[in-house]
Amino acid sequence: MSRGRASFVSVLLVGSCLVCAQAGAADKPDYDQARWDPIHFKPAIDRATDDQCLDCHAEILEHNVRENSPAGVETSGTLAWYQTLDTYEGAQDTFHRRHMVSDYAKQVMDLKCNTCHQGNDPREETANSSATGSSDLVQRKQVDPMICVMCHGQHNAAIMGLPEGDWRETGKMFNHNCMTCHAAIRTTRHQVNFLRPEAIEKAGKENPDVCFGCHGGRSWYRIAYPYPRHPWPGSGDVVPEWAQDRPTESEARFRVQQQQAAKAE
Repeated sequence: MSRGRASFVSVLLVGSCLVCAQAGAADKPDYDQARWDPIHFKPAIDRATDDQCLDCHAEILEHNVRENSPAGVETSGTLAWYQTLDTYEGAQDTFHRRHMVSDYAKQVMDLKCNTCHQGNDPREETANSSATGSSDLVQRKQVDPMICVMCHGQHNAAIMGLPEGDWRETGKMFNHNCMTCHAAIRTTRHQVNFLRPEAIEKAGKENPDVCFGCHGGRSWYRIAYPYPRHPWPGSGDVVPEWAQDRPTESEARFRVQQQQAAKAE
């Protein structure tokens, strides 16, 4: 069977399943019907609101951390890595709550469910396992890890011309103040729809852990994120070799203008 015919048959089968599910559960969608809901696919996922996602996934913000580890260590008597920075206050909390509803998240972030989750194709639990699968959906939860690297990548000291090592040590050269240089260099910062740039800049001036926390302080990966290299006043026309292939704009769905246009519609 040709690939085109196979794809056509697949669409027919999926459509048939949806019709059967809708006919048998007109009032209450069953699990299979919910899995194939258009909200899990493009383009609906891009316009999905948190309320729509949490209508089925409310437990994601209701979970609490366990009181004891599997080994019996009390959670209240230990510090998680994220608790070692000055930007985090309070007891340990779950991953999604820390990123969406914590006081700090509300202060400097505006993360949405679809900032990270761009669909969950029931046909494949990992990327590229079918001919028609989406190559940018990665692993079981189908989240692109580069989304995480944007805030949890390695501190790129080499490109910044800084000595190798922990910023808590090399930062002494600048009194732990990133704005010593960045007040005039790379002045287009944090202009994406999942961050609050004014709040970040204000908090960063008061507490260097705000900058370090995202740019190296909570590094979960050994790679640095290749941030778009927006021109700034005085940057000149010469592009460094390391930036030759860098984009000059953020991904389209993260641009502030994109969000404003969606709201206007």
